[in-house]
Amino acid sequence: MARSVSLKLACVVVLCLLVGAPLAQGAISCDQVKSSLLPCVGYVRGNNAGHAPVDCCKGIRSLNSAARIRLDRQAACKCIKSLAADISDINYSVAAGLPGQCNVHIPYKISPTINCKRF
Repeated sequence: MARSVSLKLACVVVLCLLVGAPLAQGAISCDQVKSSLLPCVGYVRGNNAGHAPVDCCKGIRSLNSAARIRLDRQAACKCIKSLAADISDINYSVAAGLPGQCNVHIPYKISPTINCKRF
């Protein structure tokens, strides 16, 4: 009987690992978000009225393409929120305009106060 319970428990654990693995792999990492948005930092720190840097737009498009499912969008949002809070002198109106300048629609504005659970 103990062997049967142990075997069933082992099967449940393996099943949980198999089902949970794709979900864990789907989330975007903060390192991916940081590297994608790094070219934008200098631009959002000023009152730049010019066009967004090409590499910044490439990063935004890449990040947007990677964030297709809700889990990814929430992970990206949380990382963006954390980054925005850590970088001094961000002009949030410039930051909020970046996706539009890069012809990308994202469902949230870049802000340290955004509620990422909504996305």
